[in-house]
Amino acid sequence: MRRILLSTVKILISVALLYFSLRKINLYDLASRIQLESLGWIALAIAISFLQIFVGVLRWREISAECGAPLEPRQAMRFNVIGTFFNQTLPSSIGGDAVRLWLVARAGAGWRAATYSIFVDRAIGLIALAIIIVASLPWSYSLISDPHGRSALLLVDFTALAAGVGFLILGVLPWPWLKRWWATHHIRACAEIANRVIFSWDRGPKIAALSLLVHVLTVVIAWCVVQSIAAPVVFGQVFQLIPPVMLITMLPISIAGWGVREATMGLAFGYAGLMTNEGVNVSLLFGAVSFIVGAVGGLVWIFSAEKAAQGAVAIEVPK
Repeated sequence: MRRILLSTVKILISVALLYFSLRKINLYDLASRIQLESLGWIALAIAISFLQIFVGVLRWREISAECGAPLEPRQAMRFNVIGTFFNQTLPSSIGGDAVRLWLVARAGAGWRAATYSIFVDRAIGLIALAIIIVASLPWSYSLISDPHGRSALLLVDFTALAAGVGFLILGVLPWPWLKRWWATHHIRACAEIANRVIFSWDRGPKIAALSLLVHVLTVVIAWCVVQSIAAPVVFGQVFQLIPPVMLITMLPISIAGWGVREATMGLAFGYAGLMTNEGVNVSLLFGAVSFIVGAVGGLVWIFSAEKAAQGAVAIEVPK
């Protein structure tokens, strides 16, 4: 009952935010702006989305190996593509993480190693996104003239950055009770793994480069969407606006980020002195690209060996 209620609330949030966002745009006008060359830009955005997934795979494999859950490149790519499908269908923007966890556990790693690999991967991605936003603050702060927009940008970014830094600090604190309590024990273990990965001379630079590239590719995908409808937005503006929007969209309060992304993108464009309706247009097409990629992930899932053997094999937990 609790899960049903939570899912219902998320659906209502998505519907309400989409309703208020779509009131600001003309869908017929948006459709009329999609020409033959627009499809080329959308196709490029889809191709870059798969490249982004592969870059994420490279980072995840490094982290998973440190967690005791080594993955083959093809296997990890398949799991990530399947995850994009469940990101679109489960009542959360991170629903695919739960499915990836299940797939890794079934592959023989066990629940603990699988959970650690997903949690650390997500945490490092969040830290990298916060760093990108902080690095671009001198430009985004001047772009956003509205004081409320500036305050929201600073609050969201520094909250995420503080959470990320606090997580890493947790991994080096010497307090014994952190290892005794069940919840803090596992969070600390994940923090220790994150510290080893990030500050390793061998893996650290690679993880940092891959993490930053994942988020840069998100901006490039959004830029392709902008080009597809010839929206009056330059690349620098997209680079400054998209990362904060993606950070807010990660909040698990809607279905696949729908509604939250559109409302936030519209607000961000408005705060930057751009047309609010263009922000919603870009967000809708960005969501459409994600939906298409997720549909491909759905096909991969339908024909996967894991789907065929669902529930047939027990998941062992290593000692």
